[in-house]
Order: sequence, then structure tokens, then C-alpha cells
Amino acid sequence: MLAADHIQTVRGFLVKADLEFAAGDPLQASEKLWGAASHVVIAVAQQRGWDHNSHGALRNVVRRLSAEYEDPSLVGGFAVAEKFHANFYHGFMGDDELDFSRPPVNRFVEQLLAI
Repeated sequence: MLAADHIQTVRGFLVKADLEFAAGDPLQASEKLWGAASHVVIAVAQQRGWDHNSHGALRNVVRRLSAEYEDPSLVGGFAVAEKFHANFYHGFMGDDELDFSRPPVNRFVEQLLAI
């Protein structure tokens, strides 16, 4: 996939996440949020020629971007996205946590889309 394809996937996942949350399926919604976050990181990494072929590589991309832009919130936003990824498998996040954790992931994705 090209970076532009990943961006299109990001936008689709954000819409699907909202629909899944509204439909009462937090597991699928969680995975869609994670998908949006990971695909936007992949898109930025591809544009810069950085490694993005593993979960650890994605973390490294986010750390590099956080340092470059002097914005530690990028690391935090990605960490919350990772929590949604884990929630897909384990379903440990309650309704309140799902509600207050969504905005940081959306901000993270929007920040990286702006890059």
C-alpha cells in the first residue's frame, strides 16, 4: 500500500469506529481506532523512508516524531491507541474508560494526518 492508501484507510477506520461504538460493539470499535492510529503512523513512516514493518517499529516512528516536533503527547496518544488494540483481544476497558480514551487517539491521528 502507498501512503495515500493508508490515509484513506485511516479515514475509513475512524468512521467505522464511531459506528461500532454507536452500535454497542466496543471490541470492533477498539480495533478500528487502533487501525486508524497504526495506519497513520505507517503513512508518515513511508513518506520519510522509515522502517514500519513491526509494532516496535511503529513505536519508534512515534518516538522519533515526538522528538522532532517536541511533542510528548504523540507518544501518549499512541500508547492509548495501543490500549484499544489490547482491548480488542481482552475487553477490559469499561464504558467510562472507552469514552474518555477516544479523544486522545482521535487527536493523535489528526496530528499525524496534518504532518
